[in-house]
Amino acid sequence: MEKQNPQKTKRPFLERMKEKWGLKSLWQVVMILIVFAATGFTVVFIRPLIFQFLGIQDASGWLKTVSYLVLVFPLYQVLLLGYGFLFGQFQFFWEKEKKLAKGILKLLRIRS
Repeated sequence: MEKQNPQKTKRPFLERMKEKWGLKSLWQVVMILIVFAATGFTVVFIRPLIFQFLGIQDASGWLKTVSYLVLVFPLYQVLLLGYGFLFGQFQFFWEKEKKLAKGILKLLRIRS
């Protein structure tokens, strides 16, 4: 007789996200994922317009990278808060933004 290898039952993705993010319901997880999707789609749509407006759409890689970090990355953060507000998840994203800001400040202090 073969010995059966008991496998851990893998919980569904949404359940794992609910636990990881400390949320109360799967509905919140879905709303947060929608906010991330809407923000990403908006940035993908707006970035070329910003680069074209600034005349850097044909620039070299380093200029685009610096421009992205200086202009588009902060815009992404603001859009996250805006969409988070529209979808009723502002507090979740506000807490994440505060953690991100603390991390960036800590990184900058170490390098200074």
